[in-house]
Amino acid sequence: MSSGIWQRGKEEEGVYGFLIEDIRKEVNRASKLKCSVCKRNGASIGCVAPRCKRSYHFPCGLEKECIFQFTGNFQSFCWDHRPIQVIPPSNYRDALPCTICLEFIEPIPTYSILRSPCCKNAWFHRDCLQVQAINAGVFFFRCTICNNSDIFQEEMLRMGIHIPEKDASWELEENAYQELLQHYERCDVRRCRCKDGREYNAPDSKWEIKRCQCCGSSGTHLACSSLRSWEQNWECLECRGILYNSGFKSADFQKAKKHALPKSNSIGINDCLLEETSPKLLRQSNGAQSKDLLRQGIKFRRDLSAVLIELGFQIKKKTKKLYINKANIWNSALDGFKNQNFNPSYTIEVAYVNESDNFGREHPGSKHEFLSLLMQHLENSSLFEGSLSKNLSLNSQALKENLYYEVGKMLAISLVHGGPSPGFFSKTLFNCLVYGPENTQPILDDVSDYDVAQIIIRIKTATNMTDLNSVINECYNYLEVTGCLKLVTVLSDKYHLINDILFYHVIKRVQAPFESFKQGLKTLGILEKIQTYPEAFCSILCHKPETLSAKVLSDLFTVHTLSDVQALGFWNTYLQTIEGGKSTTTMEDILIFATGCSSIPPTGFKPTPSIECLHMDFPIGNKYNNCLALPITNTYKEFQENMDITIRKTLRLEKEEMSHYTGH
Repeated sequence: MSSGIWQRGKEEEGVYGFLIEDIRKEVNRASKLKCSVCKRNGASIGCVAPRCKRSYHFPCGLEKECIFQFTGNFQSFCWDHRPIQVIPPSNYRDALPCTICLEFIEPIPTYSILRSPCCKNAWFHRDCLQVQAINAGVFFFRCTICNNSDIFQEEMLRMGIHIPEKDASWELEENAYQELLQHYERCDVRRCRCKDGREYNAPDSKWEIKRCQCCGSSGTHLACSSLRSWEQNWECLECRGILYNSGFKSADFQKAKKHALPKSNSIGINDCLLEETSPKLLRQSNGAQSKDLLRQGIKFRRDLSAVLIELGFQIKKKTKKLYINKANIWNSALDGFKNQNFNPSYTIEVAYVNESDNFGREHPGSKHEFLSLLMQHLENSSLFEGSLSKNLSLNSQALKENLYYEVGKMLAISLVHGGPSPGFFSKTLFNCLVYGPENTQPILDDVSDYDVAQIIIRIKTATNMTDLNSVINECYNYLEVTGCLKLVTVLSDKYHLINDILFYHVIKRVQAPFESFKQGLKTLGILEKIQTYPEAFCSILCHKPETLSAKVLSDLFTVHTLSDVQALGFWNTYLQTIEGGKSTTTMEDILIFATGCSSIPPTGFKPTPSIECLHMDFPIGNKYNNCLALPITNTYKEFQENMDITIRKTLRLEKEEMSHYTGH
């Protein structure tokens, strides 16, 4: 974006065509220019408007809502001279939804609100458009209403939307449409008469499965619906109801004519996509360059809960029951998630079972509690190493069993399905996921191996070449095996040696587990969102939730059927007592007692936690419904004692029971 530099070389020359001498000249020129925003030197970007003398840094320009055009000569405009969309006032209407995120916006063109040039009633948030452009790329970025690409892209480039030269992200995902290649083979009629089960399919017999001719996502055995042959039409109940209500008969569906495709010249894929790059971007940049630009300059700050709720739209109403043994949370969760019938987009239903129960009884379980217990297990599992901030460990058996992939999948499912935030990732692990291992430098705190840490400390504290060579000689075998053994000529070389050891031990050594873990995080699109909104996800992946306050907990619980006003007053006083440190119970204890979670999930609770009043002496926590029943007492002292005793005793018994079974 710098004003005084041009891509004079070929793509392989200099830095992507920018010659080294040109870069040095531009750095020297910019060092004399003061930024109009932060007042510091180094402002290499100038407004192209005639007679405008404003210069600014790229991040400062973004902060002041300058417009940078990622096309042609890569021009930039300051906040006073930026291009605007001219729309007659008579065309303004009441609030309309952004056609991407569907949140209502005022249809008035501003920096952050843009209108489609081809569909006059299509409005967008700038951030939504930019995210869509990054995901869709130049070949798939188009108007969400009419699908126009030429006029739409031209206007969006004028208004400063960056459209990268790449294929759409969904086209690059491996096996992204694999499920479309599978036929639906299951009998869904109420009474399946096949003795071999609903999924039995025997072609050319009465037990051949016929799919619904309308939706193709329901089926029946020929015999189960009294169909004489495979050619006979059949619709599922849902489609039949739609057809009936619309007055559209089955015979009409069968006789409907197929529309012929419009005649056009034969154009191959290579002709339209691969022959030459788009002329829109005169300064070419590779994929890594575009991603760096996005991460460093265009920071899309969206509410994290909104991002996760958006991903939650993938969850279908169809439920999948997981049978969970709380005493063996890992194995039962692994069995459930690896089951061939498990689909991450199905609604999760939890049933608790106990192996020691000879009657095989199951009890309704809390999904929040299950996901919370699972996250606690993952944090302390052997697949991660470190004290508070965790990195991936190297476990050959786990790698052989593909467990790193399963862990990534579990974390992704937990976030989308309303589970608690993990909060135990190290910044190094997080940066590897967002920016790539090759762009991440670990620190000493990432090393959990005592012997390796001591080697690094000894090298770092060496004050002369004699001490440094002595350490290198003692650790010769280790340095040789890890590929870190290099010629050291001056004392400052020790820092390069330390960086090599850190990179090997924390990143290169666990490269295979990392790739497997990363694939698992792609489940339900979590990894892509992490890379798009790194700041938002860092807050829940690398940091524990803040301590709960009395106000937060009071606002969290809604009051239902509370007939005793005095009990409500006791409840508010009880929260203040805990916050003041006058009770052995904590806010987190109350939340666990009522919901099974020690913190509020990023997407909140479903159903919303509630309070009710029962004519009982002690409180009751219903984790399945996130409901807390308060006791009715005559005095506050009795209320606090009953709450403290019950909550502490319940949580202690649950902990002892789990540790007993785990130890056994």
